[in-house]
Amino acid sequence: MIGDGCPLCDLRDLSNCAQVCREWYAVAQRLLYEGVRIDAVHYCELEEALSDKRRQRSRKQSSSADPPAVRLQFFTRTIRENGQLAQVVRFLKLPYMTRESCKVELARAVSVLPNLLYVDLPEGFFSNDAICLALRQELQASCPEIRRMKYERGSEQTLELLAHGLWANMEILELANLAIEPGALRIVLASLTALRELKMTEIDSLDDSIFHSAAALPPFPALQKLALTRLPRIAHTGLIDYISNPNDPFVRDTLTDISLIHMPSISTVNLHAILSSAPHLTTFTFEANVTRSLPLEPLPPLQSRSLKTLYFEITSEVSPQPLLKDPAESHYAYLSSSLHANALPYLRKLYVRDSTFADSLLLAPPSAPFAADGSHYNPNSPNTNHSLFRNSNPFLSSPTTAAPPSMRPVSSTFSQTLEVYSKGLDELDWVYTAIAPPTAPGRPGSRSGDQPVSAFTAQLGPQWGGDARKSVVVGNGFGGFLAVPVDDGNPGGSSGGRPGSSGGLGVGKRFSVVSSASSGGSGGSGGGLLSPPHPLGHRPRTGSLGRLNLPGLGGGEGVREKWEKRATRADLWR
Repeated sequence: MIGDGCPLCDLRDLSNCAQVCREWYAVAQRLLYEGVRIDAVHYCELEEALSDKRRQRSRKQSSSADPPAVRLQFFTRTIRENGQLAQVVRFLKLPYMTRESCKVELARAVSVLPNLLYVDLPEGFFSNDAICLALRQELQASCPEIRRMKYERGSEQTLELLAHGLWANMEILELANLAIEPGALRIVLASLTALRELKMTEIDSLDDSIFHSAAALPPFPALQKLALTRLPRIAHTGLIDYISNPNDPFVRDTLTDISLIHMPSISTVNLHAILSSAPHLTTFTFEANVTRSLPLEPLPPLQSRSLKTLYFEITSEVSPQPLLKDPAESHYAYLSSSLHANALPYLRKLYVRDSTFADSLLLAPPSAPFAADGSHYNPNSPNTNHSLFRNSNPFLSSPTTAAPPSMRPVSSTFSQTLEVYSKGLDELDWVYTAIAPPTAPGRPGSRSGDQPVSAFTAQLGPQWGGDARKSVVVGNGFGGFLAVPVDDGNPGGSSGGRPGSSGGLGVGKRFSVVSSASSGGSGGSGGGLLSPPHPLGHRPRTGSLGRLNLPGLGGGEGVREKWEKRATRADLWR
């Protein structure tokens, strides 16, 4: 697929290129069959015309065939007849309904793909469902180079086959809801020498001993990415022991991505120790539902000189009470304090679940009382009151504490451009905001992005796929306001064709003409009219009866000859 184009249209164009000459044929055939993707529909305007043709064809025929299933049958027939093309296939991607309903055809396809690295499989395959037995046997026997696999509850016996040489070049492994001992899992992981990503979800039998060194068991492998989700018995101490194991420094140098999602034994208080133990960490994900605020004791900041992307998604399990703050506010305040202290100097992308976090970063960090100029502070002076210069932020440790030099903040503002992606609890899309460092000392940083500036724009803003409604807000005479739309085609006034300028009076505002008619009069009698002052030297046209003739209002019918007479506000904005 080229950019954001349509994959099926790209395949059609590539197949046409293969028919130009023999030199193009060899190159195009490899591109066509190295990564096969079967889509259900076109992702372009062509799908509307093709869907109409399929609908007409289905009316003439008794049964309508599923297009992805038919394409899978054609692909299976081609690779079974041409062994050279079958050697080229590396990736096979299928829609969900196709892989769930065409298990037999999928088994026939993978049986002739010896170099297959990745394939979309039905859900029953991961839990060792009997309906997927033929597909599993064909995949194990014919595809020894599989690089990614997932095992769920019920597939413990098939997981043990990995320890006997099955799929030895596995790179990505996902384990979920398994009943397995930590020792058996260590043996399986040690047999996968090429493993670089491991994700473990809801395995209650695992605890910190999975990371501990044991003479009778192989060590826990060194990984590039480690994702832990809902493992209640694994704490931060076991994870730190694994990262900072002195017997295997390769683990600390290799690990670049850690994901901790809803880990009951790991809280925000422990994150600074985890970040400090991983010097080459570039991506860190932490998601949690909190019920309590952070303690008032000072905490070291979140510090890392290698972290570039941070997912800090904290939500509250309980709704805030009238006299209690949201527990998540203290966690985001701790993160904000760390950012203001420049403890994360190379951070470029930040994802939070607080829609107001980007605005809070522009505020000045909490400062020490009466410390207007820090350059006059002399800690060795006998007249200096050290208590006045202590850090007033409860989430950062005081500078007077015995902290290592690398843990002490050196500045109180940003030094890099930060991309903040925020999302509220009731929002679906991330709102992007770019925060730039201050251009001069003492000046706050600037922000830019597509974050809505009002609730009116938030409903129709660019990030929701549409433009905000443009209007002029005028009073309605009863303490409220009316939003009168403005026509973009006539920037000088409203959609009625009336001038929006003040007739050369120097007023640069736009006017909107609003007309209201009374139900009792004929042709709008008794109504009011508000129009901009006419330009100098130009008087409105009048009819034979001396009444106003305005375009768009049906002539001068119902408008009094003495139009200068002001009506009441109730008549004007009825």
